[in-house]
Amino acid sequence: MGSVSVGVLDHFNIRTRHLADTVRFYEDVLGLEKGPRPNFAFPGAWMYSEGKPVVHLVDISPTSEPQKPDSGVVHHVAFVSRGFDGMKQRLASKGMKFDSRQVPGGELWQIFVHDPNGVMIELNYEAALEQGTAPKEMADDIGRR
Repeated sequence: MGSVSVGVLDHFNIRTRHLADTVRFYEDVLGLEKGPRPNFAFPGAWMYSEGKPVVHLVDISPTSEPQKPDSGVVHHVAFVSRGFDGMKQRLASKGMKFDSRQVPGGELWQIFVHDPNGVMIELNYEAALEQGTAPKEMADDIGRR
């Protein structure tokens, strides 16, 4: 039998009663672009990064489905990213609360921020390709919570 691989993350889906705020977060805060979406029988939006629809949003406001308070058993969703210092400045300029960390070993830097639905977004940066510094990981860090 040949080698088997799950591959890389294609997209994640959020069911929201806050579609406009969620689109705005992914556009204005993270820099994704709203793009083409199939003509589904339900409202929503697809958010693109580097030409790929990586965040799929479904508007549940026309339904009786309750808005979940956060991402449930999914702790966070991660992106491989570029521009660590630039993203920290962008988040600060938009008044967003975020944490930044250096993974033990120092080869990976991370930024954590929450979207309007309480979904934790992890942005990963290869330290060798970045400028600046990241705080060291602490015992009471994001992954532990």
